[in-house]
Amino acid sequence: MKVLVAVKRVVDHNVRIRVRPDGSGVETNGVRMSMNPFCKHAVEAAVQLGEQGHADEIVIVSIGPKSANDVILTALAMGAHRGLLIETEAELETLAIAKLLAKVVEEEQPDLVLLGKQAVDDDSNHVGQMLAALTDRPQATFASEIKVTADGLEVTREVDWGREVVALPLPAIVTADLRLNTPRNAALPMVMKARSKPLAVRPAAEFGVDLAPRLIIEKVSPPAERATGRTVDSVEDLAAIIAADVSQMEAL
Repeated sequence: MKVLVAVKRVVDHNVRIRVRPDGSGVETNGVRMSMNPFCKHAVEAAVQLGEQGHADEIVIVSIGPKSANDVILTALAMGAHRGLLIETEAELETLAIAKLLAKVVEEEQPDLVLLGKQAVDDDSNHVGQMLAALTDRPQATFASEIKVTADGLEVTREVDWGREVVALPLPAIVTADLRLNTPRNAALPMVMKARSKPLAVRPAAEFGVDLAPRLIIEKVSPPAERATGRTVDSVEDLAAIIAADVSQMEAL
């Protein structure tokens, strides 16, 4: 089985997100970046499929500036075989990203495409579903368990009412949830070895995809500061405070 894993470079999840002074987006200059956590679970799932003898080749693809090489190297250090960076300095919308990935899928013809279910920077949760539609492949989103069966895959999904198990044939698209696994930290020898693995760099323009933005972001604002907590002496006091807050909300 050939597995393609798409990974995104985002602001490190341990860094406090700051909005640019002009409200045009999230500040990324001078900020520590790393692989999107959900993507890391997708990479770990692919590596585990390889260790179980199901995956013969694991290809990592990322879209972004040259600096996005670092997240591909992280994935290669975890155990992937080769990488592809689609280089662009533009901030792409999710549809453009899905179209670029569809071109890669057309070229690579993977049996399975793994992605994080969403990125922690924009929280869009679009790309996996768009990619499935563009490539006309079955999809399973929010995966917390992936089993290879004689007929394809059996995927356990995280849903609002608990868990749902679906079966789907290959080739397929699967997006990873946080409960899928515990991503490994690559040992230093693997990090050094990753630098010798194939990593191709191709300009986004080479894929012939219309990357023009279709959305207008009018303003990005930080969330309101959380109100200071209050300590109450009894359940009755708490109930009275809640009732007062509800009355105030109803009056608005």
